[in-house]
Amino acid sequence: MEDQTRVRNSDFSTPMTQVQSGGDREDPTEVRNSDFSTSMCSNLKQEEVAIVLVPFPAQGHLNQLLQLACLISSSYDLPVYYVGSATHNRQARVRANALNPSDIAKIHFHDIPTPEFASPPPDCNALSKFPSQLQPSWDASMLLRESVASFLRDISTKARRVVVVHDSLMSYNVQDVTSSHNAESYIFNCTSVFTLYCMMSLLMGISVQLDEELLKKLPSLEGTMTDQLMNLGASQSPFMDIRSGDIHNTSKVIEGEFLDLLARVASKQKKKQWAVGPILPTKLDCVSNRNGVCLEWLNKQPPRSVLYVSFGTTTSFSDREIKDLAMGLEQSKQRFLWVLRDADRGDIFTGEARKIELPEGFEERVEGTGLVVREWAPQAQILAHSSTGGFMSHCGWNSCIESITMGVPIAAWPMHSDQPINGFLVTEMLKIGLIVREWEKREELVSASTIENVVRKLMASEEGDAIRKRAEELGVAVRRSTEKEGASRMELDSFIAHITR
Repeated sequence: MEDQTRVRNSDFSTPMTQVQSGGDREDPTEVRNSDFSTSMCSNLKQEEVAIVLVPFPAQGHLNQLLQLACLISSSYDLPVYYVGSATHNRQARVRANALNPSDIAKIHFHDIPTPEFASPPPDCNALSKFPSQLQPSWDASMLLRESVASFLRDISTKARRVVVVHDSLMSYNVQDVTSSHNAESYIFNCTSVFTLYCMMSLLMGISVQLDEELLKKLPSLEGTMTDQLMNLGASQSPFMDIRSGDIHNTSKVIEGEFLDLLARVASKQKKKQWAVGPILPTKLDCVSNRNGVCLEWLNKQPPRSVLYVSFGTTTSFSDREIKDLAMGLEQSKQRFLWVLRDADRGDIFTGEARKIELPEGFEERVEGTGLVVREWAPQAQILAHSSTGGFMSHCGWNSCIESITMGVPIAAWPMHSDQPINGFLVTEMLKIGLIVREWEKREELVSASTIENVVRKLMASEEGDAIRKRAEELGVAVRRSTEKEGASRMELDSFIAHITR
């Protein structure tokens, strides 16, 4: 009998875009509405509430706000505008895994001029895994205030109310929302509530409310980000109080306890909170009938047998690290699907991708049990596939929430930013994963034998089976929370009722 808690792989589809080896390109059949955004403003009905989303230009942030845009537009039939640079709007569309093209076609992409910025390649040999090569694009994104203000002035004359939902790191750019009598703003949080709570507590000098043993294991913030990003975050602070509330891409089913703790820490701010996640589609049967190499390969594998290996868009491994990872995967004798790509540049459409070398003969030796993919992969569909039984991940929140939703346990290997605390949430709090490397040892090379042991434990041991069972049970509960009368759906309904009041 078919397992109803997982999406059937015959229903799977690739994203609306196909990606060429070594780079990203748009599908020429894709609907492009950025050209029409100005005229669409003029087509607004005066009684309508217009929703304007302003993302931060990094893949995990772009993706989550595009998911939210599609969810609101398709579920509530409200006009939604996605405002960013032409390059990053295009990036969001190209990589729109698991989203229905007809839903994306409803979104009004508004391209705003962005100063030119350097787009250097990542340094795969850097001791820190923080993606410093993206800093020029982030600096350029801080110069969008006037363009955003102009767009908001225009749209506020044509709608009953304008609701700006923005990344916290774009607070400076949306500050002029206060100059329109019918506009209000909300911050969309792109990380776990637990991470936000821990970071706020640590930065405010308040003790984190965990039992003593867990508190000893909680990763420090040391080494998570550069001074430049810390300064960028601090520069947003004066403009965050103007918001009317906060939206979180999580579910009370996952983080109810920490939503309550966060509310206590932020009680002086008196901001409304909504936990509306997961905002990604949980039924992936409507995007396309094109399977692609990853899903075709997964179709041939036994249930829950494959470890999916991917470290997101901001991690580059050195040649030595890739060699050890390859050896560890091969020696584990477990099935795996490894997405092997270098980290993004600030502009993903420029520059040649690095040719990453694998150990000689590796792909031939693992043929049949392992697949290495060097292209953009449909991650949500891979995680939802019945053959996928584990995920070796950097623990970006986008990846965590996808894995949790699809009921897949995580081999946590955090690299920077919020990832160490997300990894702690997954492994120590939710107990649906194993840690590959402790954060305190982040500058040490992870040996092939360590990787082999973690993979075997997760994929082929009684302990791994118990972890997988917990992950699958949590996944069922999380998916239910997005259905009618579920906790997350009710939160989203509440938010929509609030902004359309």
